Amino acid sequence: MNYLEFLLDGQTEGAEGAEGAEGNESLEGSEGAGTPENDDVKEPGIMDILGTMGMPIILILAMVAMWWFSSRSQKKRDKEAQDMRDSLQVGDEVTTIGGVIGKVVSVKDETFVLETTKERTHIRFLKAAIRSVDVRVADVAAAAAEPKKDETPEEEPKKKFSLFGKSKKQ
Repeated sequence: MNYLEFLLDGQTEGAEGAEGAEGNESLEGSEGAGTPENDDVKEPGIMDILGTMGMPIILILAMVAMWWFSSRSQKKRDKEAQDMRDSLQVGDEVTTIGGVIGKVVSVKDETFVLETTKERTHIRFLKAAIRSVDVRVADVAAAAAEPKKDETPEEEPKKKFSLFGKSKKQ
């Protein structure tokens, strides 16, 4: 019996009086289980179970989906950071997580040496301390190898406009 049927049954009980009270007693006891008065009572069906369990299931599925998407994006960021650390070369300019900016002098398995200031101070860091690679040696070499193009466009001949909208070349 769902909530609506319960409310409607309660309204009819008040109107019936004593008969309604007898009907409740027969529902509680095991004596009236096979009587025709109990035909209105239904077993909970699959729709009733889904109705009561639907909201928690939807919430659990939503939390699992959010966890999956967030872990997927985190794995992608971790992979990009690891690729950046693995591609570190001598001559790259990097910024560490502590804010130290300098040029890479040597690279080993898990560490690198950074040269800072004009006095050529060398500091050894873990590769995990790299926040970003600012200037790559490969990018600088590629830019130097490209021939410089003249950035000023060629001058086009000036056009004179006549009174009737036709242009004349000079």
